[in-house]
Amino acid sequence: MTWVATHIRWIMLLAGALTCTMIYAAIAPQAALRATFGDALTGPVAEIVVRNWGVLITLIGVMLIYGAYQPAVRPLVLSVAATSKIAFIVLVLSHGGQYLGHQAGVAIAVDSVMVGLFAIYLANLRRRPLTT
Repeated sequence: MTWVATHIRWIMLLAGALTCTMIYAAIAPQAALRATFGDALTGPVAEIVVRNWGVLITLIGVMLIYGAYQPAVRPLVLSVAATSKIAFIVLVLSHGGQYLGHQAGVAIAVDSVMVGLFAIYLANLRRRPLTT
């Protein structure tokens, strides 16, 4: 068993807690955008979209926390979370280094580590049954 498989509950709890911090975008969308990207969007549609983005990211965090205690759902939760994080990474990097000097750069680094750990766990599942 790998170190990741042995500690997956704690990895998921930490990843979930960190991911849930994006509730900030639902509460203070303009401040979250400025902190994350160094820029803001204006208008009522921007408010709706950014708040929804914050809620959706927070739900991924909640799923990770739930999956930490429910081994049967871990493969689905980790797959969805990894896919979401990969999409964010690709979208930000598709704009070059423009946003890397802000919190988006930190998020990309942390999300990349999370995706790597999730992938190791999921790859390990092919060889071993689920563990708690």
